[in-house]
Amino acid sequence: MTLDEQLAYLRKGMAEIIREEDLRERLAAAAASGRKLRIKAGFDPTAPDLHLGHTVLLRKMKHFQDLGHTVIFLIGDMTGLIGDPTGRNATRPPMTREAIEENAETYKAQVFKILDPEKTEVRFNSEWLEPMRYVDIVRLASHYTVARMLERDYFANRLKNGIPISMHELLYPLAQGYDSVALKCDVEMGGTDQRFNLLVGRELQADFGQPPQIVCTTPLLEGIDGINKMSKSLGNYVGIAEPPEVMFRKVMQISDELMWRYYLLLTDVTENEISAMRARVADGSLHPMESKIALGKMIVAGFHPSGEAERAAAVFDRVVRRRETPARIESVALPEEVVKDGAVRVDKLLARIGLAESVSDGARKIKAGAVEINGVKWTALAWPDDATELLVQAGKNWRRVIR
Repeated sequence: MTLDEQLAYLRKGMAEIIREEDLRERLAAAAASGRKLRIKAGFDPTAPDLHLGHTVLLRKMKHFQDLGHTVIFLIGDMTGLIGDPTGRNATRPPMTREAIEENAETYKAQVFKILDPEKTEVRFNSEWLEPMRYVDIVRLASHYTVARMLERDYFANRLKNGIPISMHELLYPLAQGYDSVALKCDVEMGGTDQRFNLLVGRELQADFGQPPQIVCTTPLLEGIDGINKMSKSLGNYVGIAEPPEVMFRKVMQISDELMWRYYLLLTDVTENEISAMRARVADGSLHPMESKIALGKMIVAGFHPSGEAERAAAVFDRVVRRRETPARIESVALPEEVVKDGAVRVDKLLARIGLAESVSDGARKIKAGAVEINGVKWTALAWPDDATELLVQAGKNWRRVIR
């Protein structure tokens, strides 16, 4: 690719590049010298599973790899112990070392569904942060002022509203910024909500005599509800380790308008091709459902073996569009603790067999009319304990419950 083509390839789906002229110069210098640029993105292992929101960033990292550069997948095992204050109105409880290590192993198994392992360094920031002495931390803190730190909107808002800010939260951006110094990064990537932290790294590198990194931010992907940022805690996520039919069904739930954003941020379809599809949908020559089915197949095919995307689409067509029972339904044993006084507590059952996040979530699903048992919409909390088998459906998910 020419330099202009490389920049266009990297720019697609990017929210901001600070500064693009610096990136151009760094790419040109790398091509002239044969040196690979070092591209870093950090992930705090706060949850064991990655979702499509994470892959927006991972895909852009892969694009740098496609151009021959080295990507550093940084697991923030030390910063995870601090807790990222980004966007939070309260101090986040720090994680335990055990939880961090367990989640980190899961991360490593998942990221190589996108990244090329031959061009990826997996690093842990405990390598350089854990050996730091108290005097080292004081010296690092001397590179930044309290006034600058409090410029962050969420710190300023908490201060204004009398919500406590713990001292360790002020150290988080410095720790993340020092990661870039330790790794001698050319580029650091992160979501738009990480912009301040990334700029801290740029400033610290200059203070430590290094060329300041280029900052690249990616948009935050809306979840399938179309409102909030994709999040497992909000239940609006598509997990990259979920079964193909579950991934496909969830993609089918997004709005027609959000579909185009998913095309832009989650596929290699070009912006010109996306515009052409939108035009065909607008003039009626292409049904939006056909575009959405194609999108669902692309997303599933990115994380599962060949053929699984077509099978997932067929399952969706049979179960959702034609309202037929799935050919394969997971069978589970009836948990003894959900049976009491001759009845099955349906809200507890949904939680125990994985059809609800919690008992209260199960109760909400029942109240919303989203639960069917043996083909009957069930809106009561109890089911008479008089059957050896229950076919339970919550939304588009099914379980066969056997005594």
